[in-house]
This record gives sequence, structure tokens and C-alpha cells, in this order.
Amino acid sequence: MTQHTPALRPVCPHCDGHPSVAVTVGGRDRAGLLRTITAHCPACHGTGTRLTRAAQITAGR
Repeated sequence: MTQHTPALRPVCPHCDGHPSVAVTVGGRDRAGLLRTITAHCPACHGTGTRLTRAAQITAGR
């Protein structure tokens, strides 16, 4: 039987590991492409991971 492989890094609970998304702002440009902006997760700042508890304690000192 195969075993579940755990994630290598803790995943951000706010974005579930999808830190950056493209959001359409409506309309199209002259070439016919959708106008989009990139939005990053404010909790992990676009990394998709979160600090471990030990790293948070060390960084807080």
C-alpha cells in the first residue's frame, strides 16, 4: 500500500498553499486579452507557507 506523503513545509491556513491569484478587472485590451491583476495572500506575503512555531518564537526575540 502507498503511504500519504506529508507536505514538506507547513501550508498557509489562509490561502491553502495558493498564495498568488490572477483577478480579472473587467474588459479586454486592444489585443483581446483579459485585463488582470495579481493578488497575494496578506498572511504569508505570497509564499504559500507559514513559519513553524519554533521559527516564530526565534523571530520574536
